[in-house]
Amino acid sequence: MLLTEHLSYAFEDLASVDFLAGMAEASYGSNNSLTLVPVGPDTSVDQVAAAQLVNQCVVDGFVVYSVAADDPYLLAAKNRRLPMVICDQPADEHSLPFVGIDDYAAIAPAAQSLIDAGHRNIGILSIRLFRRPNDGAVTPDRLDAADLHVQRARVQGALSVLQSAGIDPTSVPIVERHINDPANNVAAARELLESHPELTAVLCTTDSMALGVLAYAESVGLSVPDDLSVTGFDGIRTALDRNLTTVLQPNKAKGAAAGRMLFSLIDDYLADAVPPSPAPRTILDTSFHEGGTVAPPRA
Repeated sequence: MLLTEHLSYAFEDLASVDFLAGMAEASYGSNNSLTLVPVGPDTSVDQVAAAQLVNQCVVDGFVVYSVAADDPYLLAAKNRRLPMVICDQPADEHSLPFVGIDDYAAIAPAAQSLIDAGHRNIGILSIRLFRRPNDGAVTPDRLDAADLHVQRARVQGALSVLQSAGIDPTSVPIVERHINDPANNVAAARELLESHPELTAVLCTTDSMALGVLAYAESVGLSVPDDLSVTGFDGIRTALDRNLTTVLQPNKAKGAAAGRMLFSLIDDYLADAVPPSPAPRTILDTSFHEGGTVAPPRA
């Protein structure tokens, strides 16, 4: 599996842990084994280095996990001409098999829960929108041009709900962080809430971001949800233990589906069978966990 994150991310980010568990489960009894190829997000800019690393991989195929369409590691993997499955992004590579969700639609219930509770001053936290690093405020132009479309779709899906409720999407403050870890997530929450003290709710594009908001709120004496409402996205175990209001995506099932799809493609490849046409695509369902971190804004 090609993962454009630091190796530690695969074991610390619980959405990735669940995805890997699903892939491992799919490999049981299949005579296939998994090789994790982690490349840090800050290295996804060098085509030569990418080609060297990918060409060294002794594998029969790739699952490429959530990269930009022009990521050099994706291009290097495609040049190997081995069976490949794209997971999450890029979704518009229609010649390649794909497993993912509808991120734009999936986030709508989280945004709607804030509207239904009466919130009008809502901020958004997102993990990175581009391969190249950026930490800070996100302008409408930057959002529209984002090359990592999973996060773009989640933000735009939320903004669409807010706009339908009469909120000008250009008035909604958005902050992104390139590295998705606890320290950066708390820093993002601090930046958003200190620069916009009028906010009564924060919608996050990942549960890890939402957990950062909870940690920041606790550090400054804000009560969730009495003083601040928070929503997430993923449905990781830690978030559910905190009863976070969040979107549940089937990360383990996604990993299993990607694994089964790849192993089938490898079997066909080794048998010199013609690849399936059109390339198979699997879109998995999501659901909404109401949780306990949304309440009406304090009067």
